[in-house]
Amino acid sequence: MHLEREGSLDRVQPEFRPVVAAARQEIPRRFPGGRLHSAYVYGSIPRGATRPGRSDLDLMLALRQEPTPADREAARELEDVLDAAHPQIDGAGVLLFGVATLLSDLERYDLGWFTACLCTPLLGPDLGAELPRYRPTSLLARETNGDLHLVLPRWEERLRAGVTTALARDVGRRLTRTGMALVLPRHGRWTSDLLSQAAIFGDYYSDRARLMARAAALGLDPVPDRAEVSVLLRDLAPWLVGEYLRRHGVKAVPTATET
Repeated sequence: MHLEREGSLDRVQPEFRPVVAAARQEIPRRFPGGRLHSAYVYGSIPRGATRPGRSDLDLMLALRQEPTPADREAARELEDVLDAAHPQIDGAGVLLFGVATLLSDLERYDLGWFTACLCTPLLGPDLGAELPRYRPTSLLARETNGDLHLVLPRWEERLRAGVTTALARDVGRRLTRTGMALVLPRHGRWTSDLLSQAAIFGDYYSDRARLMARAAALGLDPVPDRAEVSVLLRDLAPWLVGEYLRRHGVKAVPTATET
């Protein structure tokens, strides 16, 4: 069994099509002169699971060379322009990677899988054609989410500085995604829908199902609730780290962009 690409431009809901069209026009303007290899949209928009005024526009750009400070500034400008022009989105986010990184052996089961299965081509040649077909194995689980233990100290530091909506969103989404990846080899299929991820996780870990449902709810509708974030960080997160280690092991080298 192979994991198929989960999104398609055909699934974009009508109210979000102008956003995608604007991204298609703006990206080449911000990255001219052959710097851009290809562009992708991921997240709820290509899955057709958007909520007007609540959903983000998530883009990933593959550059022919590794990103420079000028490229990152261009990405920030692109985010601002798209967010300001389209009230139906709650912000825009742009990831930048060099083609060599996305196709590297080191990232084969992390950024490679992300590109091939979670990203929908928007512009340029599809790098997914140069990547393998992926199976729901323990190796894939380990390499995609086997570094949660590295994220927890940074979350704790952010919590000490004061809980924010951004922290609540990051904690809720990452814990839910990690729970889905934990059971991926047993379940055999992937979904990026947070509520579905929590429900699938609960089929395998009923004693943690309520906490995971709370994480999914926080990721979907983040609020700066210190008590809720603290419960997830002190209970669910350490347990996930231990169970992941027992089931799949630890990712050897973390991706540089980890939240």
